Amino acid sequence: MMEYKTTEIDGVYIIEPRVFNDSRGYFFEAWKQKEFDEQVGPVNFIQDNESKSSYGVLRGLHYQKGEAAQAKLVRVIKGKVLDVAVDIRKSSPTFGQYVMVELSEENKKQFFIPRGFAHGFLVLSEEAIFTYKVDNVYAPQCEAGIRWDDPDLGIDWPIDPKEILMSEKDLAQPCMKNAELFD
Repeated sequence: MMEYKTTEIDGVYIIEPRVFNDSRGYFFEAWKQKEFDEQVGPVNFIQDNESKSSYGVLRGLHYQKGEAAQAKLVRVIKGKVLDVAVDIRKSSPTFGQYVMVELSEENKKQFFIPRGFAHGFLVLSEEAIFTYKVDNVYAPQCEAGIRWDDPDLGIDWPIDPKEILMSEKDLAQPCMKNAELFD
């Protein structure tokens, strides 16, 4: 059985699989619907996505608004990233707070991010392959984001900002106080 660790924010989990190593390599169960439902609650994941990025790439902080909101279960297959989930539910007691976790091919941790959170990750290795399950289809008209360096969030990204590589779209995101958030 995987270990489901709660975090400072209700509903956000760090999941550590039981890894079996031997002279041939390793084996672990990366996903078990019944176990996930018992530990976290039912989530109907409908799609898997994968991205490849190089050192210093920061993707985020992204989310889908309204009926297109997405829960995500993320992990790293190759390399190492720093993954962040920001609570953007205005009615939440942890509104504006975030959970940060290192995900890597070595630790094989997974990170569950429920709906109502902005999500992003920073690549800390030369290259990273990042994969994630989502429970809703991507809807471009519902796409939204928050600035990675929003001073109100105070996320401590561990590399020099001059080394961070981002898309033009991500660089143009508003600060959280000007973003369209969840109620």
